[in-house]
Amino acid sequence: MNLVKRFILLFFCGTNFLLAQRSLSYNDKLFATAKVWGFLKYYHPNVAKGKFDWDKQLFEILPLIEKANTKDEFSKICIAWIESLGKINNCSKCLKLSKQDYFDKNFDLSWMQDSLLISNELHDKLKFIEHNRALGKQYYASIGKGAQNVKIENEKVYEDFTWDNRNLRILTLFRYWNNIEYFFPYKYQMDEDWDAVLKEMIPKFLNVNSELDYHLSLLELVVKIDDSHAGFFTEITKEYFGKKYIAAYYKIIDDKAVVLGFYNDSLALVNDIQIGDVFTKVNGESISQIINGNDKYIHGSNQATKLRNNNYSIFNGSTDSVEVEYLRNNILQSKKVGRYFFEDFNYKRPVKDKWRILENNIGYVNLGSLERDDVSGMMDSLKNTKAIIFDIRNYPKNTLYSIVSYLNSEPKEFVNFTRPVINYPGRYTYEKYMKVGKAKGLKYANRVVLLVNEFTQSFGEFTAMCLQTGDQVTTIGSQTAGADGNVSKMELPGGLSTWISGIGVFYPDGTETQRNGIKLNYEVKPSISGILEGRDEVLEMAIQHIEAGN
Repeated sequence: MNLVKRFILLFFCGTNFLLAQRSLSYNDKLFATAKVWGFLKYYHPNVAKGKFDWDKQLFEILPLIEKANTKDEFSKICIAWIESLGKINNCSKCLKLSKQDYFDKNFDLSWMQDSLLISNELHDKLKFIEHNRALGKQYYASIGKGAQNVKIENEKVYEDFTWDNRNLRILTLFRYWNNIEYFFPYKYQMDEDWDAVLKEMIPKFLNVNSELDYHLSLLELVVKIDDSHAGFFTEITKEYFGKKYIAAYYKIIDDKAVVLGFYNDSLALVNDIQIGDVFTKVNGESISQIINGNDKYIHGSNQATKLRNNNYSIFNGSTDSVEVEYLRNNILQSKKVGRYFFEDFNYKRPVKDKWRILENNIGYVNLGSLERDDVSGMMDSLKNTKAIIFDIRNYPKNTLYSIVSYLNSEPKEFVNFTRPVINYPGRYTYEKYMKVGKAKGLKYANRVVLLVNEFTQSFGEFTAMCLQTGDQVTTIGSQTAGADGNVSKMELPGGLSTWISGIGVFYPDGTETQRNGIKLNYEVKPSISGILEGRDEVLEMAIQHIEAGN
């Protein structure tokens, strides 16, 4: 062996020795433990079948992990832990299933090869479990009926949980992180790498100073998955933002809060609030400063939805009034505005017509009010109109399949799904779902326009996708909520809960609706001047489109 080769060999041997002896921080050890604990929970045949109290196993392993100083010491503890869980039989069926064609944008077990944290022996143990994993019915996760979204099951609630119990805080973080790691269909679309999120959140969950601090850390964690379904609300987070509202609702336009209407007309009058008032500052802070300051606590798949979800963060508080600066008739003014508990408004959503005929013989349908039993009567009433506008800037009833049967001349595919593979967590199957419409089924041959915005979410987006298959359908509006797919609930220690989009929803060409929202033909957003003039600019654009015959 020549001198150069000998030097290279000695270099790599020395490097490997240093890696093996590198001192691990407590955060490093918790990061690796979260990975191993979650993997065993869903992959180890005995653990995944519910034969162990897996939370208790975590609590028992944490003190041992804390004493480990190096990768080898950490790995030896994990190996002994794995061996204590019982024999794993060879799984010939697992090999066959491993060769299936999967949707694998979320799948990532590369952490097993992290030479800074995992020894070769531990890596081999983990890979053996992957190749001989749990099959059949699982204890902690299943596929729901109908939409077949994931169901997270049999998790302990810990009703007596207190925020200063460090073990339960760690459990909460590990449980949530691994649920997302293995069963959130849109993990690959997140803005932040999910491993990086775990590293960031470990010290936050370790070092909380109060119950509020803990709840805000949880809220921040949930917001990081970029899902409009992923709300997290507790009495403590509500108190943080404030349970008292002003008497008006509003829309954020150009970093200003523009009044759209009132929760209570009398209280709005008492406080001299008018539709079209443009609020620029609240308690001396600009609207953009408030939005940016709260951004990590406001959930949403995209910016349009995050702005929508700021409804409780701009003017809310615990005091009886708030100082505001606003524009009215282009004059900048300031005053105090009263704040009230929401129940004091006695607010009732206005009852809207299910359908009507606009000027120039154009039909208009409010899908937020239309019931399935109304569809045939509605279509009969509007059959002679020159066009129909379906307003989906709301949450529609289950009318999509009944309506689309009037709009298609032939069956068309409108949606594909990804569904989690419970027997190979982290992997998904990509499935063509269904066609809508019937051969020679076109019953309404004129133009159809769909109206959408950030309030078009989930089933609203699914409805729009379905109706877009019609022969002459145009979609007008602004970015939708980007949260498609049936909702799956997660239980967290302390009786807390949150949700995720539980299946992946795609257009037939593979385009995600998640985060992106549905496809638009024309983008139109309300303007401040339009609100001041009492105009519905999106509806106006739809009418112009119809009249122009575009």
